[in-house]
Amino acid sequence: MQTLKLRTVINLPAIKQEFIRNVAVSTAAVKANEDVPAVKSWKDIPGPSSLPVIGQLLHFIPGGQFHNVNGVELTDLLNKTYGPIVRFDPIVGRPALIFLFDAESSSQIFRGENWLPIRPGFKSLEYYRKHHNKTKEQLELPTGLITDHGDLWKNFRSAVNPVMLQPKTIKLYTTAIDEVAQDMITRMKTLRNENGMLNAKFDDEMNLWALESIAIVALGCRLNCLDPNLPKDSPAMKLIQCVHDIFIAADKLDFKPSVWRFISTPTFKKAMKLYEDQENIAKYFVRQGVEQLKKNPTKSDEQKGVLEKLLEINEEYAYIMASDMLFAGVDTASNTMTATLYLLAKNPEKQEKLREEVLSKKDKKPYLRACIKESFRVMPIVSGNIRLTTKEYNLLGYHIPKDIHIAFGHQHMSLMETYYPRAKEFIPERWLAEKTDPLYHGNTHPFAYAPFGFGVRSCIGRRIAELEIETFLTRVIENFKVEWVGPPPRVHQTSLNYIKGPFNFIFKDV
Repeated sequence: MQTLKLRTVINLPAIKQEFIRNVAVSTAAVKANEDVPAVKSWKDIPGPSSLPVIGQLLHFIPGGQFHNVNGVELTDLLNKTYGPIVRFDPIVGRPALIFLFDAESSSQIFRGENWLPIRPGFKSLEYYRKHHNKTKEQLELPTGLITDHGDLWKNFRSAVNPVMLQPKTIKLYTTAIDEVAQDMITRMKTLRNENGMLNAKFDDEMNLWALESIAIVALGCRLNCLDPNLPKDSPAMKLIQCVHDIFIAADKLDFKPSVWRFISTPTFKKAMKLYEDQENIAKYFVRQGVEQLKKNPTKSDEQKGVLEKLLEINEEYAYIMASDMLFAGVDTASNTMTATLYLLAKNPEKQEKLREEVLSKKDKKPYLRACIKESFRVMPIVSGNIRLTTKEYNLLGYHIPKDIHIAFGHQHMSLMETYYPRAKEFIPERWLAEKTDPLYHGNTHPFAYAPFGFGVRSCIGRRIAELEIETFLTRVIENFKVEWVGPPPRVHQTSLNYIKGPFNFIFKDV
């Protein structure tokens, strides 16, 4: 009988070696975890100290560290005092807020919240459109891109995007917007005194130009805002004043401590009336635009403008979108134009370089666009952006839970040497520089600068705004040498950055 030798199928030396390796790896992992600091709670984020009842408000009342500190000065002080991430506790109807002055952390939130991003702000306007004197049936109706969120916003945005962001459609308005610009130049020449300064409130004049320009797109017709005999109580003047008052009221209600969510305050009542007035005036203008279209229908699809195309998609969307353009397209464009002219006036060598390009009559004007981009960076129309988190994040070593308001300090970051060399200087060349140039804009973090927001919730009127400003700035520089005398203008930061007078512009004939 043959005897079979059984082989050892268990390799004890190999198991021993694998066991030793696993223990070594586990020990190393534990040691590594001990070296990594634990993620802290968001409540540990540095910020102003807080007292019972009044919270952090003590820092903003007379005698407080931040009393009468506004705009860039405030964000600069916050960043220097507390670092790249700052916590503000909930207070009097305002939720907790985290300020970010770090571009990489900002990118985490923006990219993480880019499916159905929730952009808080203008809560009082949202209340007016969704709840004020509304029936139950009206609660689920769309109210616009400013105030809607979730699927309502997504459906609205998806419907209007192909119209509002289509370059061919926006180019249809090139000639009409240029006619407005030339009419404004004529008006400015008649308003000048012997010293070259305007015998009128400069900010009012810029608002008239902005409203006349945006009406071309929103309504497809002129409002005749530049008529020298325009009455002060005309619908156009009423709309301009109404929009201006709305931004002031919204700042008090939505961006500062206020009890309007609990009781009807005088400011809240005033805001509801302002929103109603703006809605009624806008509807008046939209009806005019619709009547014009009925009288003069466009034959070719390629020649159809924004209002006409939106009416074909959804009549309700068309009315809301046109109204929102009249609401959001006036103060934004006018203050951007004022800032750009001021920066060019204070940098005459840049202005002269721009004039050479403009007078060359070339189709492409890269330096013109560079000047506007640099103006957006140095004196932006808004200080930043806001998102409400829909998930958890780890930012700079802190755990950020869901449902936290995050404010991005883009204006501050745009002026930080960390991101832009010679950040406080107006240097349009940085947007045209070669990659080897230290000024090359591509060297900075892309989320340090976001004048039109980011992603699916970026400004839908971007192409319109750029066309308006490029066209009018071209005509101004073509006709005038712009100068500024005296101290710089004051900038009052509300929900927008308002440039305040006196406006010491001098417009000399070229």
